[in-house]
Amino acid sequence: MTTLCDFALEILSTSDAAEKARLSEQYAERWWADSSMEVGKVTPPDRPARPEKPELLPPTEMPKRRGKSEKARATLLHAVLHIELNAIDLAWDVIARFSDSEMPREFFDDWVKVGAEEGKHFRLLSARVEKLGYKYGDFPAHNGLWEAAYDTRHDICARLAVVPMVLEARGLDVTPGMIERFAKMEDFASIDILKIILTEEIGHVATGNRWFHFLCGKLGESPREYWQKLVRENFRGLLKPPFNEEARTEADLTPDYYLPLSAKN
Repeated sequence: MTTLCDFALEILSTSDAAEKARLSEQYAERWWADSSMEVGKVTPPDRPARPEKPELLPPTEMPKRRGKSEKARATLLHAVLHIELNAIDLAWDVIARFSDSEMPREFFDDWVKVGAEEGKHFRLLSARVEKLGYKYGDFPAHNGLWEAAYDTRHDICARLAVVPMVLEARGLDVTPGMIERFAKMEDFASIDILKIILTEEIGHVATGNRWFHFLCGKLGESPREYWQKLVRENFRGLLKPPFNEEARTEADLTPDYYLPLSAKN
């Protein structure tokens, strides 16, 4: 019998980026259509399968993304596209890696929804980059997002604290600036996609936050203090302002959580 974790393992083992995104959306639909499907259990890989390109560079060696040309715009969108590919794997890795953590079915429902939306984001961005004359893999990228996932692979609380509540929350901070940049270029097609991503990423941060609070309740921990402890232990460096306080608060991530860990504190 096929289980949700079988779906997750197939997605994590798929190297073709477009196929990974397609399966993410397709398998979400199959999960939602079959309420009798079991979550199951698998052993996920420490690192997901990936295409040969893009070239992965250290974050400090990434080229600057400047200018208003189609190539400059495609380069900027490609950076987000790479993040979305990572995000697909991150959603399904949570499902597969922590399937035996005694979480309710609603937990898996939520991460399937996240995985489906990340797949949609990749599809929309990929089409836009191709419209500009390029494709995924044409520009270098970095692997920082998955390194954080790898570092938290043994602890569901640390994973939720660092990936959705730090790294994906950072996306809420930087996306409005990207929208402003594309507005100056009058690239409204790209803006429409970025607005969809921003709205849905608020929900993804909220999902991580909600289940982190759930686990803190089971452990008898203060969510704010435990989150700060886990971030200090599992995240390199300080959190970088400026913060999109409105979007973060909408995701129920209030300033008293992250300001004490910020570079301005």
